[in-house]
Amino acid sequence: MSGVRKSLIFDLDGTLVDSCAICVEILDEMLRDRGSNLVVDPQIARPWMSEGGPRMVAALLGSACADPDDEIAEFRARYAAKRTERSSLFADVEDGLITLREAGFTLAICSNKPQQLVDKVLADTDLAHLFSSVVGGRQGVPAKPAPDLLEAVLEELQVGPRDCLFIGDSEIDHAVADRLGMPFMFLTHGYAKADYIPNPDRSFDGFRDLAGTILAGAHA
Repeated sequence: MSGVRKSLIFDLDGTLVDSCAICVEILDEMLRDRGSNLVVDPQIARPWMSEGGPRMVAALLGSACADPDDEIAEFRARYAAKRTERSSLFADVEDGLITLREAGFTLAICSNKPQQLVDKVLADTDLAHLFSSVVGGRQGVPAKPAPDLLEAVLEELQVGPRDCLFIGDSEIDHAVADRLGMPFMFLTHGYAKADYIPNPDRSFDGFRDLAGTILAGAHA
């Protein structure tokens, strides 16, 4: 596989895991506990999933949002207490990741979700053992599209940007890959904004097609 990019770095939410349902469930619980009649519309919620927790929670709680710092802390505490079911994985994700790892690729995660929640989601869905590096959000480190988290993955893997592919589901993921000069592949099933226009040659409607294209490139 000489010349093949051997490290595959994945975003988590919207790329591997459809986390919208659990986030909406938590927000609806918070609204009920505040005596609000508001109910979060999942379709309206989806584009907010890639905006980061604080912005998402403030926007979707709407007029029921009090202190944003308190609200995101409560949201994350509720999230940590819930199990992420394996059924929340997008189709073919687990089989695709196993196939890619068995083919010799190194797999990693780069997510804006707080580290402890990333670790929990991967453990709940039985994916944790597949990844050589897992980098989530941490205090004092700017979130994507700033390059810091992705640079942390590169440091852990001891590879350069051109030796990797970054796979994500939003314009934010595309932007951080571009900032580091890293090739990017896009999955359409996630949380990109409606006006985002991906490169059609690097865009995939499902994980099976994505993994197949990567494998075909490895054997070309």
